Amino acid sequence: MKAINLTDKLARFASHWDPHVVADYNDNDVMVVKIKGEYPFHKHDTTDDFFFVLEGEIIIDIEDQPSHTVKAGELFVIPKGVVHRPRAAEEAKVLLIEPKGEPNSGDSDREASPKPRL
Repeated sequence: MKAINLTDKLARFASHWDPHVVADYNDNDVMVVKIKGEYPFHKHDTTDDFFFVLEGEIIIDIEDQPSHTVKAGELFVIPKGVVHRPRAAEEAKVLLIEPKGEPNSGDSDREASPKPRL
């Protein structure tokens, strides 16, 4: 048990859309990621998708619904089975929580990130 400095963890990598595991929470990975540009539309059939914006802002596009802007200090949960796409015009730093082994790419054609541990 120890405190985890997210700013320090985020400073250790520069890539976008490449989540890094910083902690374990029950059977979940707690990760940090840098987002810039847009990810493909996708869904997760068996789990919700959790985004907590640490810095900057992201837009969550939901299929057949208005987009949602999520700013620093805000979180957004996408229910399982909902088709969505996160995107950011400028780099944003985000905390994610996902079940261990869940590919971040969902059902998209994009290859899932390996989720290395920091």
